Amino acid sequence: MSIATVGGTRLHYDDSPPGGRADGEPVVLVMGAGGRGRAWHLHQVPALTAAGYRVITYDSRGVPPSDPGEAGLTVGDLAADLAGLIEHLDAGPCRLVGTSLGAHVVQELLLTRPDLATAAVLMATRGRDDELRAAAVRAEIELMDSGITLPPRYHAALQALQNLSPHTLNDDLEVSDWLSVFEQSLSAGPGLRHQTAITPDPGRLAAYARITTPCLVIGFADDLVTPPHLVAEVARAIPGAAHRLVHHAGHYGYLEQPEEVNRQILAFFAGVPDRPLVRTGHAAPQGHLVPSP
Repeated sequence: MSIATVGGTRLHYDDSPPGGRADGEPVVLVMGAGGRGRAWHLHQVPALTAAGYRVITYDSRGVPPSDPGEAGLTVGDLAADLAGLIEHLDAGPCRLVGTSLGAHVVQELLLTRPDLATAAVLMATRGRDDELRAAAVRAEIELMDSGITLPPRYHAALQALQNLSPHTLNDDLEVSDWLSVFEQSLSAGPGLRHQTAITPDPGRLAAYARITTPCLVIGFADDLVTPPHLVAEVARAIPGAAHRLVHHAGHYGYLEQPEEVNRQILAFFAGVPDRPLVRTGHAAPQGHLVPSP
């Protein structure tokens, strides 16, 4: 891992050029709340580098060992960090992949710095909170502020129930592996609290109509954290966005169904030129749902 200082914020990042070369087209992967960039290295980085891309991952502000951030952290702050990192690495314009909060950050970048993006994949995203998701965020913040620390095994079981598909949960061997991972990767600290407090501005959903970057929006059929109907709203809001639904996948669908997710990403990128498309000013067709096989 290397360190970049952008706008006064220290970000830890990893730059993985294909075959040790730095001339591959850059792809920046943006993780969700509290997640380390290294999670992408299990499945997505190998697939992208094998396809010839230069792949950049990083730990966002609030995720150690990057700077912790501060109260009042906004998605705009994280989008500015992302823009600064892209410019620091001379990687723009580039292709972007984000999941959950990471997708929210990418969406903001597409509005504020479209010059830095040629294509974007948005997974497990949303443009607003419904009543249940808003209540869950409030409850999680109250738990963090209470100072109560959940026992690791309880935390692991809760993470599994919230983030994995029944397809995974019904396989005892897979569940055992996942529980071990969750027990060893307990996220905590003020940075996570600041990121958790970032929720979508409902008014921003309408703003997505101004996005001109080609987008693929991927929902996960068994996602309880960001259910498919909220993902579909984002796909409909972005002109011309492609929309796919991956089955047997929960919120961590990119880890549960990596072959299918990677196939969707690579197929989408293969169909998008490496330079921004010239827009004619005509309205593009709205996104549509095509379930994955």
